[in-house]
Amino acid sequence: MPPTSPRLDPDRRRRRLELLAALSSAKTARETSQPQRLRRARLRELIAMRRRLVN
Repeated sequence: MPPTSPRLDPDRRRRRLELLAALSSAKTARETSQPQRLRRARLRELIAMRRRLVN
C-alpha cells in the first residue's frame, strides 16, 4: 500500500498557494515584457527537441 502524504496545515497551504500565484504572475509579467526572450527560449527548446529526435 502506498504511503499517504500528510496534509499541510491550512496556514502553510495558504502561504504555498500565495507563493505559487506570485510566481505565476511574475512569470507572466516577464513574458509579456520580454517577448523576444520568450521567442528565443522557445526556439532553443524546439532545436534541442529536434536534435534529440534525430539522434
